[in-house]
Amino acid sequence: MAGNSFGELFRVTTWGESHGGAVGAVVDGCPSRLELTEQLIQRDLDRRKPGQSDITTARDEHDQVHILSGVFEGKTLGTPISLLVWNEDARSDDYLGFKDMYRPGHADYTYEQKYGIRNWQGGGRASARETIGRVAAGAVARLVLASQTKIEIVTYVRSVGDIEADIDSAKVTPRLLESNIVRCPDAKAAKKMESLIRKAKSEGDSIGGVVECIIRHVPVGLGEPVFDKLSADLAQACMSIPATKGFEIGEGFAASRMRGSEHNDPFVMKRGAVRTVTNHAGGILGGISSGEDIILRVAFKPASTIEQEQKTVSTAGKNTTMKARGRHDPCVVPRAVAVVEAMVAITLADHLLRNMTQNF
Repeated sequence: MAGNSFGELFRVTTWGESHGGAVGAVVDGCPSRLELTEQLIQRDLDRRKPGQSDITTARDEHDQVHILSGVFEGKTLGTPISLLVWNEDARSDDYLGFKDMYRPGHADYTYEQKYGIRNWQGGGRASARETIGRVAAGAVARLVLASQTKIEIVTYVRSVGDIEADIDSAKVTPRLLESNIVRCPDAKAAKKMESLIRKAKSEGDSIGGVVECIIRHVPVGLGEPVFDKLSADLAQACMSIPATKGFEIGEGFAASRMRGSEHNDPFVMKRGAVRTVTNHAGGILGGISSGEDIILRVAFKPASTIEQEQKTVSTAGKNTTMKARGRHDPCVVPRAVAVVEAMVAITLADHLLRNMTQNF
């Protein structure tokens, strides 16, 4: 396997390079007779596309999706669904000045060492533009989830730099998230985050942040023992997103500082169902969904391309310096919200279908 596919029964393969002709995905395993249109997919892609505000990259892309196969008269056929988005505003000349250098923080060096060749135009497959295929496939995954469950996925920016939002996850709604360009439901924190991102941009620098995701109304029993635990697959899905550096569920790393008496979630009967009083585990026990909300967080590093002089090495093995230029996000998290949500939906759709085949 070349590492370009994800999932078992609901399987997604992405393809394309940042400055190639197009990018996209092939979705295999989607059930038949689900109503799928380009407009439905486009709604998710519009949340990811560049040029949304002055704190995102200025690359001018419409990111208009085209369904090439797997759909007839507005309904899925049960056959592979091929999705394509043309690249319209690639400016490869922006990269000419450092095509013979390894950009600090990027995959230039590791790709070249692995394959003996690399696409220096915009980073190729290592570019975040690859995530277009993920988001398009995520829209299909959401359709699968909606056909069988009441699952609701709400994803937002939890922090930027050292600015942490004050959020009651139980009260966050999708409408709140689109009320500001940072996609943070805490309006006061969002303004501070926006200022911090602009400051980093004005200094030719970048800043990182954390995206949080709440998954509501999850059926009990999603997840496989031992290596395909739902928590493990969610971690793989999210950590495969470009620029990710950390992942946690529930209390996450904070659980290492707690006692069992603090972290354990007591069981109780509520309206004829087994529930927990607290949710420190984040909705997953033994790698299997418990029926409580799944709460996860993904940490993103600062974008690697910055307009400050940095030490590096040339492809000829000489020490040198470089100052990158081009159109890049000073902070990736506002647009990464859509990508995290897509990868979560893909993972859940895959596990839902797996669970249905085991318990039909």
